[in-house]
Amino acid sequence: MATHTKNFRLVQSLGEEHIGLEARAQVADHLDTKIWLRLLACSTQIEQQIRQLLRTRFDTTLPRFDYLAQLDRHPEGLRMSVLSRYLMVTGGNVTGLTDQLVKEGLVQRIDDPQDRRSWRVSLTDKGRTEFARMAAEHERWLADLFQGLPAASKDALYGHLGLLRVHLVQRQAELDAASQEDHMSTRRPTK
Repeated sequence: MATHTKNFRLVQSLGEEHIGLEARAQVADHLDTKIWLRLLACSTQIEQQIRQLLRTRFDTTLPRFDYLAQLDRHPEGLRMSVLSRYLMVTGGNVTGLTDQLVKEGLVQRIDDPQDRRSWRVSLTDKGRTEFARMAAEHERWLADLFQGLPAASKDALYGHLGLLRVHLVQRQAELDAASQEDHMSTRRPTK
């Protein structure tokens, strides 16, 4: 079956209003470009639905949910700098979110026993209870989103995406090494 026909059927199945990022792909585009756009489209669509459900069901945001999820995984709490790295946001963003969540009684700042200059942030009992409710719903939402896919397809997709992740990490290491070599070769010797 021609790629053009497959794309046309996808548009027919989804409707033009739902094609999203994949609309950027052209018939003549390389398959790697089409895969990348399809991954982006799927990820974006899932994220949008989860954001909407969090907003309507719990009046919260995905960043707040992610913040609470990280703390739930680390009952002993996390340093703000570590939490910032886990969430891949700036320290200022974490501080602002922490201030809000402390006011709401969901998290607490505690002294860091290893560094008196640092704080650890942990869930309060209220925060743990509220997050448990959200996490249970979140899990149901994801199960509903993937419900129509056969188990074998989900297993295969998970396996293939795992292979892609390993490949991308290896590729990044190669790029980093090449960049380091380029940097070293362009440095001028000091006198």
